[in-house]
Amino acid sequence: MSKTNFDSYLEENLRDPDFAGRFREAGEAWDIALQLSALREEAGLSQKELAAKLHTSQQHISRLESPAYQGHSLRQLRKVAEALHARVRVVIEPADHPVSPAIVKEAGEKYGDK
Repeated sequence: MSKTNFDSYLEENLRDPDFAGRFREAGEAWDIALQLSALREEAGLSQKELAAKLHTSQQHISRLESPAYQGHSLRQLRKVAEALHARVRVVIEPADHPVSPAIVKEAGEKYGDK
């Protein structure tokens, strides 16, 4: 498969550490947005219905599900997860040496993640 113009553009720009950092952060925000939206939809709830469960506005739920939003707090994510019968898991790993899944599993077992 040949490279597209976008592939070339991205490859070139990812050489810039500032751009690469912003790109990585944007990907993390996308992950959170997609997970929240998918969990809400699996629960059969609209944004308005989830907002009512959390005593907040539909606009707030929309913001949380926006890939552009990066103001999530752990407390806020826990509340949303609880309302959706889910849990929050955070993995912090070295940038140049990702933590193996076995280490994450072992830590979860040790600290109460079943």
